[in-house]
Amino acid sequence: MNLLIYKTQEELQEDLVDYIVAIANKAIEEHGIFNFVLTGGNSPKALYHSLATTYKEKIDWTKVYFFFGDERNVMPTHESYNGLMAKNAMLDLLEIPEDQIFYVDTTLAPEKAAIEYTKAINAHFKGSDLNFDLILLGMGDDAHTASLFPGTTILNSKEVEVDSVFVEKLATYRISFTAPLINKARNIAFLVFGENKANAVKHVIDDKKKNTKLYPTQLIQPIDGSVTWFLDDAAAALLDS
Repeated sequence: MNLLIYKTQEELQEDLVDYIVAIANKAIEEHGIFNFVLTGGNSPKALYHSLATTYKEKIDWTKVYFFFGDERNVMPTHESYNGLMAKNAMLDLLEIPEDQIFYVDTTLAPEKAAIEYTKAINAHFKGSDLNFDLILLGMGDDAHTASLFPGTTILNSKEVEVDSVFVEKLATYRISFTAPLINKARNIAFLVFGENKANAVKHVIDDKKKNTKLYPTQLIQPIDGSVTWFLDDAAAALLDS
């Protein structure tokens, strides 16, 4: 595990963009494409905008395929739809063709949407292992990541797939990568900032005895890949020195 801590969110973002560019170019050089899994919410908006503007010329975007680690069970036009945020903040600015973007079809029932998304991913990888080049993740103050929330049934999954899950605290369904699918990635990066995340960060990183039901991010342990945490000082404040 690589742990990187920054004084400001701006410094964090700059280093994370450089990290993404390096992995993208390495992937394109080695196997011709870059399979990039995006995270949702508000945290990555500035990051995505930076990739689409300041860093636009540093990646061959014709060889990048975009996926979503989880999605809210709302229509694609809804402001909470992760795909719409990424579309507005980055994908439209880069003029990415639709066939390079794998949106979750939330016009379907959650279970069906998860099945169809799994099928689409398998078709893209053409029968080879589902090793995404980079999965970008956030983490909530309850230590959830993607839509792996504390106490939910998806935490028990052993399948390398996308699944639907009912999140009782939100009274809604989500569609999410399972932990086994995330753990097959070549690279995983956590983008976490703010003092409200400090307690969750401490438990996920420092706890010797794991409690994945309570702190689901502890499930993220890649098989052959690397994990890098990009934290600001506030989020890292309670970590053991």
